[in-house]
Amino acid sequence: MTSSILLTGGTGTLGRLVTPLLLDAGCEVRVLSRQGRESGNGIEYVTGDLLKGEGIELAVDGAEIVLHLAGGPKGDDEATRNLVRAASQAKVRHLAYISVIGAGQVPLGYFKRKFEAERAVADSGLPWTTLRAAQFHDLVLNVVSTMAKMPVIPVPGGLRFQPVDARDVAARLVELTLGEPAGLVPDLAGPKVYGMGELSRGYLQARGKRRPMMPIRMPGKAGRAYRAGENLSLEGADMGKRTWEEFLVERV
Repeated sequence: MTSSILLTGGTGTLGRLVTPLLLDAGCEVRVLSRQGRESGNGIEYVTGDLLKGEGIELAVDGAEIVLHLAGGPKGDDEATRNLVRAASQAKVRHLAYISVIGAGQVPLGYFKRKFEAERAVADSGLPWTTLRAAQFHDLVLNVVSTMAKMPVIPVPGGLRFQPVDARDVAARLVELTLGEPAGLVPDLAGPKVYGMGELSRGYLQARGKRRPMMPIRMPGKAGRAYRAGENLSLEGADMGKRTWEEFLVERV
């Protein structure tokens, strides 16, 4: 059965992977974008701004499913509330959302806003699904490549990640979006936990470079949360297939 899907964040890292999978599944895909784009290749683009609350009603009109991927460093909670209001009025039959492992636990603004966005979805009155994922390989690569430009690489003690491949997340999200609403589903993390030093060494090795590393301590509540593994999902999570090492071979 053909489903009409509104996709937010369709031009981002994850959205560019999700869109072709939805098209291959026979879905009618509409993408909400802040920048005007010409529709084509089976994708309808509509212009709107979630944070400003502009163009959302038109975007959700006629959509059976909303897959909310749009996010940024600020305003995720407010943008999601604006989307939820419009989706509720349009009576969509399934609202799916991508969040992050550690939402509501890591005491940083990004994680707090993600948790508030989760609450907006859960309290929407609509059938919903939320998937919490670990940090993407792409994000970790950006962090370690930036740090590798320093003469000495700082290594925060106790800071660990379970980086997951965005392609694994995209495939899982499409499966969930086209399935029955399931509430908060098991987390999706990468197949291995790495310390920050391991991630940096893997990147340096892939680039054929060397840098000295210096251990540092992360202070405050955030440091305690990371040392406690609040950003990890060690039990009951689904695991992606691609490792950090495999990703580096492909990208670096």
